[in-house]
Amino acid sequence: MAYGACVSNQIAPTPAQRPQLALLIRLAAAFTLSVMLVLVKKASESGIHLAEILFWRQLPTVPILLIWFAATGALQSLKTQRLGKHAQRALYGLTGMFLNFGAVTLLPLAEATTFGFTSAIWAVILSALLLKEKVGIYRWGAVLLGFAGVVVIAQPGDSSIPLFAAGVALAAPFMIALISIQIRDLTKTENPMTIVFYFAAFTAPLLALWLPFVFTDHTPYQWMLLAALAVSGLLGQFLLTAALKYGAVASVIVMDYSALLWATLFGFLFFDRLPTAALWLGAPLIIGAGMIIAWREHSLSKTKAVPGMPA
Repeated sequence: MAYGACVSNQIAPTPAQRPQLALLIRLAAAFTLSVMLVLVKKASESGIHLAEILFWRQLPTVPILLIWFAATGALQSLKTQRLGKHAQRALYGLTGMFLNFGAVTLLPLAEATTFGFTSAIWAVILSALLLKEKVGIYRWGAVLLGFAGVVVIAQPGDSSIPLFAAGVALAAPFMIALISIQIRDLTKTENPMTIVFYFAAFTAPLLALWLPFVFTDHTPYQWMLLAALAVSGLLGQFLLTAALKYGAVASVIVMDYSALLWATLFGFLFFDRLPTAALWLGAPLIIGAGMIIAWREHSLSKTKAVPGMPA
């Protein structure tokens, strides 16, 4: 998930590639976002409504990025002629966040995390349907492999995973894949941090409209959860962006799968829950599919000039 390094809408010099540093940063991003999901689950279990959790996740982003843009002399980066596209991305993104956080509240961490890895699979399908990209045997084979893993984990008709929860957990990465297509279009003219800013600027007021209906008095423990959740979420976004500054997507994305290790550990430590045998059988299929897709896209980016190359 690539949620940029330039500080203006003009093209900046390409930073020197430091692949090892990029891998470490992406690993830190996976850890940080895994911590955020633990906090989401804890906050939900403490009685805080999902809409309020999302509000406090988004609200700090606006002032923090304003301060960052001002400190770096890049306030001009907020100028845009694509407010409509930013608003559309915000609506899609808000839906995706509801589904993503909802999956964490409905499922154990490891299962929710593993279903999230299907975003690469959905991206292939959407690229073929919406962007009319040519998808050949390698990537279609990866799609089938990934969904075989989903079937193994979900075990339709004979599973401890409720059908509704599985549906939410699969809809979340579908939205992530759809949003990535929007972001790919927006980054043609917009600074990545500008996209993050407008996402928060549009969604925080929308979420604020829910507060009168869902807000309750919070204990110091609940406020601590919300504050930590906001910090870890924003830090995770910055780390994802920083990793892409020093390394290519296809190179660093493999670190995202480390989130399953953190989800398994945190699930045991904080929720006394270990993954089922079905997850350990299905997860390698989903992860393998994602890695095949990443490898194939990396290969095609270097050999796209060769005619007749299967996609």
